[in-house]
Amino acid sequence: MSTGVSAQPPITGNKAPKSSSLINRVIGGDFSLLPVLLSLLLIWVIFEIINPNFLSGRNLSNLVLQMAEIGTLAIAETFILLLAEIDLSVAALSGVCGSILGLLSANGVNPYLCILAALVVGAALGLFQGFWVTIIGVPALIVTLAGQLGYQGLILVLLGQEGTIPISNNTLLGIASAYLGRWEGWVLGAVVVVLYAWSVLHNRAARKRMGLTLPSHSKTIGSIVAVVIGIGIVVYVLNSYNGIPVAGLILFILVAGFAILTQTTSFGRHLYAIGGNVEASRRAGVNVRKMKIIIFTLSGVLGAAGGIIGASRLGSSTTEAGGGDLLMDSIAAAVIGGTSLFGGRGSIWNALAGALVIGSIENGMDLLSAPSSTKYLVEGSILLLAVTFDTITRRRRQRIGK
Repeated sequence: MSTGVSAQPPITGNKAPKSSSLINRVIGGDFSLLPVLLSLLLIWVIFEIINPNFLSGRNLSNLVLQMAEIGTLAIAETFILLLAEIDLSVAALSGVCGSILGLLSANGVNPYLCILAALVVGAALGLFQGFWVTIIGVPALIVTLAGQLGYQGLILVLLGQEGTIPISNNTLLGIASAYLGRWEGWVLGAVVVVLYAWSVLHNRAARKRMGLTLPSHSKTIGSIVAVVIGIGIVVYVLNSYNGIPVAGLILFILVAGFAILTQTTSFGRHLYAIGGNVEASRRAGVNVRKMKIIIFTLSGVLGAAGGIIGASRLGSSTTEAGGGDLLMDSIAAAVIGGTSLFGGRGSIWNALAGALVIGSIENGMDLLSAPSSTKYLVEGSILLLAVTFDTITRRRRQRIGK
């Protein structure tokens, strides 16, 4: 992943201090992940000081499992937010698909067919909502709010009075209970480092061919070294317990895959263009309706994937799935990660960063046995700060014409 740095407006008079310039660039959104990563580091330091078990291999493994469902739904929400829309139904949709998974499994259906069926249902529900938003013209807020209510009723219909269907199939349970072997974890880490290094060097070569400004060699090498160190620490710590959770691997693959899709293809360029200015995109020849329907359908598939992970982690399909604070957590993860509520700015990596922040807060609060009221207050405060930062950044970009 690479971060482009936009040119700054000329400075008249005395030259501004470097520290001031750096702060302005952060506020301007040139380093969208930096505030999130610093916040995450602060959260980890505080919880580790209060409870030395927070950064243990066992607890970080639990954190990965805890954030896998939230992170998957946050990816779905990120796609919708990039369109300058919002989806209030993704959590309830995940509950419907989790219910489908449990029902089919209880009736002896092949586990892979159960997963496929859940994903197809998610795609169909997302397509339905996308059609209603783009063709009928009803605002996404209303369509997805209606979807949230309707899907909650559908869950009750599917699961009946019992309310819970245990999942006993080992393949389905293994989604959230299986781990990679220690050597497999190191091999995976090496592959990630190689792919990242290739991405950085490939992007540098492309910028050179186009005559664009190149980042310094020290910055390029420093970013690769930082990733090597980070990946090494993660693999080492997780291997000190049971290894890398399969659910975490699934989340990472989804994030990396969709990040490549949005950052290197015309599909991604059209997505950002629509979120930035719908009318300009339409005049430039982008099929806005088609893109919106595709994004809502994709959001439904990702919601289904989150529901599958959630059902596997719970070991059952239940009427509680998709409820509680799951919806707010998925939206908060996308926004806290740095995706703009105003559309057109952000990345899929933001969803992973935001999910780490939300998961870390919930995990740390659980370790401290903090009441739900405290958890809600902390998450709400962080969300407000993230949206405030996004608003300030947007105003500054509009003022300097970026």
